[in-house]
Amino acid sequence: MHRIVFIFLILAGVLFGNSLSAQKINDPKKQKKNTSLFSKPDPNKLYNPRIATYRSAILPGWGQVTNKKAWKVPIVYAALGITTYIFIRNVNQFNEAKRAYANSIDGDPSNDYQIPQPYFSVKDQPERIKSFRNQVRQNVDYSALFFILFWGLNVVDAAVDANLKTFDVSDDLSLQIRPGYSPLANTNGISLVMRIGKDHSK
Repeated sequence: MHRIVFIFLILAGVLFGNSLSAQKINDPKKQKKNTSLFSKPDPNKLYNPRIATYRSAILPGWGQVTNKKAWKVPIVYAALGITTYIFIRNVNQFNEAKRAYANSIDGDPSNDYQIPQPYFSVKDQPERIKSFRNQVRQNVDYSALFFILFWGLNVVDAAVDANLKTFDVSDDLSLQIRPGYSPLANTNGISLVMRIGKDHSK
């Protein structure tokens, strides 16, 4: 179980961590937002972050495609697919252990043949079967929780990527080193100046 949780955390880190890279865009004032949830993506228009969020909530991976991050779709479905498989497997194990426990405590040895292995070898110790059944029941809850978690991460990832598309990382941003003077210390030195937008002093 710890190994499975470790794999889940790695997948979550890859999915969500890669959302923190800003995208270079054109002037948002010259672009119109696409507000139709089911409209075809237009590469020359910005997407409303709400659209990417809603799309990922409806269909995992749709928001990533909207944000032009289709390479994340296999990661999304790998995470959801693994949790779905584990959930189904745990449910089957729980039902099998539940039936085995019921047959082991009913006091009727004629139906002991219905108890499969490995439960048959400990049918005279029904508490061990019960303990395993309870453990598997807990694993069912964990796998369902992880499925919901990864679905939520898929939505958050799409929303973060869509919002980062509005960040201004154009050439109008500049970081300059200029000579400066400190009246307080009465000394000359240098200053670090960050300008956002065009430099109108030139």
